[in-house]
Amino acid sequence: VQMVESGGGLVQAGGSLRLSCRASGMITSVFNPATKAWYRQAPGKQRELVAQLGSAGTADYADFAKGRFTISRDNSRKMIYLQMNSLEPEDTAVYYCNIVDTREINYWGQGTQVTVSS
Repeated sequence: VQMVESGGGLVQAGGSLRLSCRASGMITSVFNPATKAWYRQAPGKQRELVAQLGSAGTADYADFAKGRFTISRDNSRKMIYLQMNSLEPEDTAVYYCNIVDTREINYWGQGTQVTVSS
């Protein structure tokens, strides 16, 4: 299984980005019930949870993401998305997608850089 991310880049403050993550090689019966999430890690800081999506479709967000970010998934394509609006320089970080399957096995993407200029 390989988690392939895309969509990062450089954007001005107030702008938007959409991150995508494809769970390549993961079978549907594993992907669908898994917990899906996005994390981020800024320079000199610990990795932190941005948003999480349970198997039933319930989403939870870090306080800094509420109202600005939206996590979603497409089970048929085994894709996870993070729509980020009203970006701030403080959102600059490497963003990682994550899946935890029903056996508690973690899968991580390679990370995609998001840089927000002021």
